[in-house]
Amino acid sequence: MLELKLFLAEEGIKQAELARAVNVSPATMAQLLNKCIWPKKPSRTDLEESIKEVLRSRGFNGMLASLFEPAPAAPTADTEITTTSEVLDMLLRKQTLSPAAKRHFNLFRDPFSDDVNEADDVFNSPTTRYVREYLYSTAKFGGFMAVVGESGAGKSTLRKDLEDRIAREDAAIILIQPYVLGMEDNDIKGKTLKSASIIDAIINTVAPNENPKRTMEAKSRQLHRILKDSRRAGFAHCLIIEEAHALSTQTLKHLKRFLELEDGFKKLLSIILIGQTELKNKLSERSPEVREVVQRCELVELAPLDASIDDYLRFKFNRVGADIANVFEVDAIDGIRAQLIFTKSNAKTRETISLMYPLMVNNLVTAALNQAAQLGFAKVSGDLIREA
Repeated sequence: MLELKLFLAEEGIKQAELARAVNVSPATMAQLLNKCIWPKKPSRTDLEESIKEVLRSRGFNGMLASLFEPAPAAPTADTEITTTSEVLDMLLRKQTLSPAAKRHFNLFRDPFSDDVNEADDVFNSPTTRYVREYLYSTAKFGGFMAVVGESGAGKSTLRKDLEDRIAREDAAIILIQPYVLGMEDNDIKGKTLKSASIIDAIINTVAPNENPKRTMEAKSRQLHRILKDSRRAGFAHCLIIEEAHALSTQTLKHLKRFLELEDGFKKLLSIILIGQTELKNKLSERSPEVREVVQRCELVELAPLDASIDDYLRFKFNRVGADIANVFEVDAIDGIRAQLIFTKSNAKTRETISLMYPLMVNNLVTAALNQAAQLGFAKVSGDLIREA
């Protein structure tokens, strides 16, 4: 960070106040002070001079140029601030809304804890709305899809939503979900999920009164017969594998054969994979070992809440009977963006990374609410978010 940030804190000057005075957004000022990232417009020279003029107008006439040097031990703009995994680890730590914060903001329920108990509790961003319908369509009419996203992006919530919708609508769809406890992509780190285990899961779910045969040949014939009988009775079947990023390459390849189980022209099984972003790499077109699977699998990635963060927070607080206008200052959203959207730079590339996923937003906002209550602030400001 810049020495300027320390100076402002010592003199009691708010970052948002300085941002308004020099005509830049609070998020731009936060990127500058916290990460030494200068905006393209205005130029660095012009922005430095504007800040100096504001400070001079308040009676500060010392060595102002030194304020634009990095603080000791802080990274410069050309240094990676932190790795994505380190940021994720920090933001994934569970935050709980304190009783004091609930009283302070007149909240009778935590907007972010145990907050999804029915379908109406699921926030519908454009991406989420599309994925919800796509999951249901795949389960009902057949297909092969993979849903990938960062930790906390809402993958498991969408899987639960699918289960709930099938039960609510009494749809003739049988979901098969093999247990993935301890599953890893090799037998050194854990236990791989093999095709035989998937067959057992299908048989035990679709025909629980039948015991799986012993040999792979007999078991495969048994599986095909059971699925045919169930399909002719009017049921669709959908295999869902969570934590699919931990599937072995061999099992991924075998999924094509499950997909090809048919009764005449009718497919007997649809497949949905749900996993973290490593699954996207495993299903890359550059992986020749799984090319036949990649050609048949539609990959959908859950996007961050960048464009929907206002609607998301409004939705969450409305669900607990609160108005975000009574909780957040107008610059709070910019503060959230400044914390969760950052830039990694080196000598050759500059990459913008967004961690604006539900779980990260929930934890960040909860921490800010707790801090606001502790400090006695009427509302959560952008500066408070950036310091949470």
